[in-house]
Amino acid sequence: MGQVVVKVNGRDFALSCADGQEPRIRRLAQYVDAKVGELAKNLGQIGEARLILLAALVIADELSDANEALQQERNRSGAGGGRPGGAAGGEATAAAASGIRGIADRIESIAARIETS
Repeated sequence: MGQVVVKVNGRDFALSCADGQEPRIRRLAQYVDAKVGELAKNLGQIGEARLILLAALVIADELSDANEALQQERNRSGAGGGRPGGAAGGEATAAAASGIRGIADRIESIAARIETS
């Protein structure tokens, strides 16, 4: 089990993760920290829990938009029928959907670990 310390809003958080996932966790934490930083700049220091919650909601909104765009692309690909490469396009769409689901699962897992820290 890997261990990584990330910094969000100037505070260190020690997290456990699967071996080899440390760079990915650091990258994700940097993204969260950037969102928290943007919110703190615009709203001020309104409390750590509130800033992190708002950052999570902004990121969830981005993920929701990506899922909607993916679904629209799926619908467009499926409705295209005779478009060349239709089967390959469907496979690529399924792979993208699987990747987005995986990212969502990882974000939920990280959030759960942060809640227990």
